[in-house]
Amino acid sequence: RAAAFFFGRARPRAAARLHLGAAMFALPRRVLPVATRQGLASLRAPGSAFGLQRTAPACPLAARGFSSAAASKVVKTLQAEIKHEEEQYEQAKEIKAFLKKSDFKMVETDGDVNIMLEREVGDKVIRIEWQLTSPFDPNEEEEGGEGGEQEATDFCVTVEKKSGSGIAFYCSTQTGEDHRYVIGNVKAFASAEEKESVSGYNGPEFEDVDDKLQEAFDEYLAEVGMNNEVCDFIDAAALDKEQREYIRWLKTVKGLLE
Repeated sequence: RAAAFFFGRARPRAAARLHLGAAMFALPRRVLPVATRQGLASLRAPGSAFGLQRTAPACPLAARGFSSAAASKVVKTLQAEIKHEEEQYEQAKEIKAFLKKSDFKMVETDGDVNIMLEREVGDKVIRIEWQLTSPFDPNEEEEGGEGGEQEATDFCVTVEKKSGSGIAFYCSTQTGEDHRYVIGNVKAFASAEEKESVSGYNGPEFEDVDDKLQEAFDEYLAEVGMNNEVCDFIDAAALDKEQREYIRWLKTVKGLLE
Protein backbone atom coordinates (compact mmCIF):
# COMPACT_ATOMS: atom_id res chain seq x y z
CA ARG A 1 0.00 0.00 0.00
CA ALA A 2 1.37 3.35 -0.96
CA ALA A 3 2.30 5.67 1.90
CA ALA A 4 1.59 2.95 4.48
CA PHE A 5 4.34 1.65 6.70
CA PHE A 6 4.66 -1.66 8.50
CA PHE A 7 6.84 -2.94 11.28
CA GLY A 8 6.70 -5.18 14.33
CA ARG A 9 7.44 -8.84 14.91
CA ALA A 10 8.46 -10.85 11.89
CA ARG A 11 5.90 -13.48 10.88
CA PRO A 12 8.13 -16.49 11.77
CA ARG A 13 8.11 -15.22 15.35
CA ALA A 14 4.44 -16.26 15.54
CA ALA A 15 5.67 -19.81 15.92
CA ALA A 16 8.00 -18.67 18.69
CA ARG A 17 5.03 -17.16 20.51
CA LEU A 18 3.20 -20.45 20.28
CA HIS A 19 6.30 -22.18 21.59
CA LEU A 20 6.48 -19.70 24.46
CA GLY A 21 2.83 -20.32 25.25
CA ALA A 22 3.47 -24.06 25.28
CA ALA A 23 6.37 -23.55 27.67
CA MET A 24 4.15 -21.60 30.03
CA PHE A 25 1.14 -23.93 29.97
CA ALA A 26 2.83 -27.30 29.64
CA LEU A 27 4.06 -27.33 33.23
CA PRO A 28 3.61 -30.78 34.86
CA ARG A 29 0.31 -31.02 36.70
CA ARG A 30 0.84 -31.14 40.44
CA VAL A 31 -0.51 -34.36 42.01
CA LEU A 32 -0.60 -35.57 45.59
CA PRO A 33 2.35 -37.80 46.55
CA VAL A 34 1.55 -41.45 47.17
CA ALA A 35 2.22 -41.05 50.89
CA THR A 36 -0.38 -38.31 51.11
CA ARG A 37 -2.97 -40.30 49.15
CA GLN A 38 -2.45 -43.26 51.47
CA GLY A 39 -2.73 -40.93 54.45
CA LEU A 40 -6.04 -39.59 53.18
CA ALA A 41 -7.30 -43.13 52.72
CA SER A 42 -6.50 -43.89 56.35
CA LEU A 43 -8.25 -40.86 57.84
CA ARG A 44 -11.06 -43.14 59.03
CA ALA A 45 -8.80 -45.89 60.39
CA PRO A 46 -10.52 -47.94 63.14
CA GLY A 47 -9.54 -47.12 66.69
CA SER A 48 -8.60 -43.51 66.06
CA ALA A 49 -10.45 -40.72 67.85
CA PHE A 50 -13.35 -39.41 65.76
CA GLY A 51 -12.21 -41.80 63.02
CA LEU A 52 -9.18 -39.62 62.19
CA GLN A 53 -5.51 -40.42 62.08
CA ARG A 54 -2.66 -37.91 61.87
CA THR A 55 -0.32 -38.38 58.91
CA ALA A 56 3.16 -37.00 58.26
CA PRO A 57 3.50 -33.93 56.01
CA ALA A 58 4.21 -34.75 52.34
CA CYS A 59 7.65 -33.19 51.87
CA PRO A 60 6.64 -29.51 51.43
CA LEU A 61 10.24 -28.53 50.64
CA ALA A 62 10.32 -30.87 47.66
CA ALA A 63 7.07 -29.38 46.34
CA ARG A 64 8.43 -25.85 46.64
CA GLY A 65 11.62 -26.88 44.89
CA PHE A 66 9.58 -28.32 42.01
CA SER A 67 7.63 -25.06 41.61
CA SER A 68 10.82 -23.00 41.63
CA ALA A 69 12.40 -25.17 38.95
CA ALA A 70 9.33 -24.79 36.73
CA ALA A 71 9.20 -21.03 37.25
CA SER A 72 12.90 -20.73 36.47
CA LYS A 73 12.34 -22.50 33.17
CA VAL A 74 9.57 -20.07 32.23
CA VAL A 75 11.68 -17.06 33.29
CA LYS A 76 14.60 -18.26 31.17
CA THR A 77 12.31 -18.58 28.14
CA LEU A 78 10.83 -15.14 28.82
CA GLN A 79 14.30 -13.59 29.01
CA ALA A 80 15.15 -14.95 25.57
CA GLU A 81 11.87 -13.70 24.14
CA ILE A 82 12.32 -10.22 25.65
CA LYS A 83 15.84 -10.00 24.26
CA HIS A 84 14.66 -10.99 20.79
CA GLU A 85 11.68 -8.60 20.78
CA GLU A 86 13.69 -5.61 22.02
CA GLU A 87 16.36 -6.23 19.40
CA GLN A 88 13.75 -6.43 16.64
CA TYR A 89 11.58 -3.53 17.79
CA GLU A 90 12.01 -0.14 16.19
CA GLN A 91 9.28 2.47 16.10
CA ALA A 92 8.56 3.73 12.61
CA LYS A 93 10.01 7.18 12.05
CA GLU A 94 6.74 8.22 10.42
CA ILE A 95 4.95 8.01 13.78
CA LYS A 96 7.12 10.66 15.42
CA ALA A 97 7.16 12.71 12.22
CA PHE A 98 3.35 12.77 12.10
CA LEU A 99 3.00 13.81 15.75
CA LYS A 100 5.65 16.49 15.33
CA LYS A 101 3.82 18.31 12.56
CA SER A 102 0.22 17.43 13.42
CA ASP A 103 -2.20 19.50 15.50
CA PHE A 104 -3.38 16.27 17.10
CA LYS A 105 -1.97 15.09 20.41
CA MET A 106 -1.63 11.38 21.01
CA VAL A 107 -3.10 10.03 24.27
CA GLU A 108 -2.41 6.51 25.54
CA THR A 109 -1.72 4.62 28.77
CA ASP A 110 0.61 1.67 29.38
CA GLY A 111 -1.39 -1.51 29.81
CA ASP A 112 -4.46 -0.05 28.05
CA VAL A 113 -5.38 -1.17 24.52
CA ASN A 114 -6.95 2.18 23.58
CA ILE A 115 -5.23 4.93 21.57
CA MET A 116 -6.52 8.43 20.89
CA LEU A 117 -5.65 11.51 18.85
CA GLU A 118 -7.13 14.71 20.26
CA ARG A 119 -7.29 18.36 19.27
CA GLU A 120 -9.44 21.41 19.97
CA VAL A 121 -11.01 23.56 17.27
CA GLY A 122 -12.92 26.55 18.63
CA ASP A 123 -15.55 25.31 21.08
CA LYS A 124 -15.28 21.71 19.83
CA VAL A 125 -13.01 18.80 20.75
CA ILE A 126 -12.12 16.31 18.01
CA ARG A 127 -11.12 12.82 19.11
CA ILE A 128 -10.03 9.91 16.93
CA GLU A 129 -10.06 6.67 18.93
CA TRP A 130 -8.99 3.11 18.09
CA GLN A 131 -7.30 0.08 19.61
CA LEU A 132 -4.14 -1.91 19.10
CA THR A 133 -4.14 -4.63 16.44
CA SER A 134 -2.43 -8.01 16.24
CA PRO A 135 0.37 -8.23 13.66
CA PHE A 136 -0.83 -11.71 12.70
CA ASP A 137 -4.02 -12.67 10.85
CA PRO A 138 -5.05 -16.17 12.05
CA ASN A 139 -7.27 -16.69 8.99
CA GLU A 140 -4.36 -15.89 6.72
CA GLU A 141 -2.15 -18.35 8.60
CA GLU A 142 -4.75 -21.13 8.18
CA GLU A 143 -5.04 -20.42 4.46
CA GLY A 144 -1.26 -20.35 4.04
CA GLY A 145 -1.25 -16.80 2.71
CA GLU A 146 1.89 -14.80 2.20
CA GLY A 147 0.49 -11.66 3.79
CA GLY A 148 1.64 -8.15 2.90
CA GLU A 149 -1.57 -6.24 3.51
CA GLN A 150 -2.61 -5.12 6.96
CA GLU A 151 -6.04 -5.79 8.35
CA ALA A 152 -8.44 -2.84 8.55
CA THR A 153 -8.42 -0.84 11.79
CA ASP A 154 -11.75 0.24 13.22
CA PHE A 155 -11.80 3.77 14.61
CA CYS A 156 -14.24 6.44 15.74
CA VAL A 157 -14.09 10.18 15.02
CA THR A 158 -16.00 12.22 17.58
CA VAL A 159 -16.69 15.93 17.30
CA GLU A 160 -18.03 17.10 20.64
CA LYS A 161 -19.06 20.46 22.01
CA LYS A 162 -18.13 21.40 25.55
CA SER A 163 -21.84 21.21 26.39
CA GLY A 164 -21.69 17.44 25.83
CA SER A 165 -23.53 17.19 22.52
CA GLY A 166 -21.80 15.97 19.40
CA ILE A 167 -21.53 13.56 16.52
CA ALA A 168 -19.58 10.32 16.14
CA PHE A 169 -18.43 8.67 12.90
CA TYR A 170 -17.72 4.94 13.14
CA CYS A 171 -15.14 4.13 10.47
CA SER A 172 -12.56 1.60 9.28
CA THR A 173 -9.31 2.06 7.42
CA GLN A 174 -8.98 0.40 4.03
CA THR A 175 -6.25 -0.14 1.49
CA GLY A 176 -5.93 2.22 -1.44
CA GLU A 177 -4.46 5.54 -2.41
CA ASP A 178 -7.52 7.69 -3.07
CA HIS A 179 -9.71 7.16 -0.01
CA ARG A 180 -8.17 5.38 2.97
CA TYR A 181 -11.27 4.94 5.12
CA VAL A 182 -14.94 4.02 4.96
CA ILE A 183 -17.77 5.24 7.20
CA GLY A 184 -20.15 2.72 8.74
CA ASN A 185 -22.52 4.72 10.95
CA VAL A 186 -22.98 8.32 12.05
CA LYS A 187 -24.31 8.78 15.57
CA ALA A 188 -25.61 12.09 16.94
CA PHE A 189 -26.01 12.68 20.68
CA ALA A 190 -27.44 15.57 22.66
CA SER A 191 -25.61 14.86 25.93
CA ALA A 192 -22.79 12.84 27.45
CA GLU A 193 -25.37 10.44 28.89
CA GLU A 194 -26.84 9.76 25.47
CA LYS A 195 -23.36 9.32 24.01
CA GLU A 196 -22.53 6.56 26.51
CA SER A 197 -25.95 4.89 26.45
CA VAL A 198 -25.68 1.24 25.39
CA SER A 199 -29.23 1.38 24.01
CA GLY A 200 -28.79 4.69 22.19
CA TYR A 201 -29.55 5.00 18.48
CA ASN A 202 -26.32 4.65 16.48
CA GLY A 203 -27.69 6.39 13.42
CA PRO A 204 -28.36 5.02 9.94
CA GLU A 205 -25.99 2.97 7.82
CA PHE A 206 -23.87 5.56 6.02
CA GLU A 207 -24.44 4.00 2.61
CA ASP A 208 -28.21 4.33 3.11
CA VAL A 209 -28.24 8.12 3.49
CA ASP A 210 -28.59 10.51 0.57
CA ASP A 211 -25.54 10.73 -1.70
CA LYS A 212 -25.29 14.48 -1.22
CA LEU A 213 -25.29 14.03 2.54
CA GLN A 214 -22.56 11.40 2.26
CA GLU A 215 -20.45 13.81 0.24
CA ALA A 216 -21.08 16.60 2.75
CA PHE A 217 -20.04 14.38 5.68
CA ASP A 218 -16.86 13.39 3.83
CA GLU A 219 -15.99 17.05 3.39
CA TYR A 220 -16.77 17.74 7.05
CA LEU A 221 -14.43 14.96 8.23
CA ALA A 222 -11.68 16.34 6.01
CA GLU A 223 -12.26 19.76 7.56
CA VAL A 224 -11.80 18.42 11.11
CA GLY A 225 -8.55 16.69 10.14
CA MET A 226 -9.31 13.24 8.67
CA ASN A 227 -7.14 12.34 5.70
CA ASN A 228 -5.03 9.52 4.28
CA GLU A 229 -2.04 10.48 6.42
CA VAL A 230 -4.11 10.07 9.58
CA CYS A 231 -5.25 6.64 8.39
CA ASP A 232 -1.64 5.59 7.80
CA PHE A 233 -0.83 6.75 11.31
CA ILE A 234 -3.80 4.86 12.80
CA ASP A 235 -2.72 1.58 11.19
CA ALA A 236 0.94 2.04 12.16
CA ALA A 237 0.21 3.14 15.74
CA ALA A 238 -2.13 0.17 16.24
CA LEU A 239 0.69 -2.24 15.37
CA ASP A 240 3.29 -0.30 17.34
CA LYS A 241 1.08 -0.25 20.43
CA GLU A 242 0.58 -4.01 20.24
CA GLN A 243 4.31 -4.57 19.98
CA ARG A 244 5.07 -2.36 23.00
CA GLU A 245 2.30 -3.92 25.07
CA TYR A 246 3.56 -7.41 24.22
CA ILE A 247 7.07 -6.56 25.43
CA ARG A 248 5.59 -4.99 28.56
CA TRP A 249 3.52 -8.14 29.15
CA LEU A 250 6.61 -10.33 28.83
CA LYS A 251 8.43 -8.22 31.41
CA THR A 252 5.45 -8.19 33.78
CA VAL A 253 5.10 -11.98 33.70
CA LYS A 254 8.86 -12.41 34.16
CA GLY A 255 8.78 -10.08 37.18
CA LEU A 256 5.95 -12.06 38.76
CA LEU A 257 7.74 -15.39 38.40
CA GLU A 258 11.22 -14.29 39.47
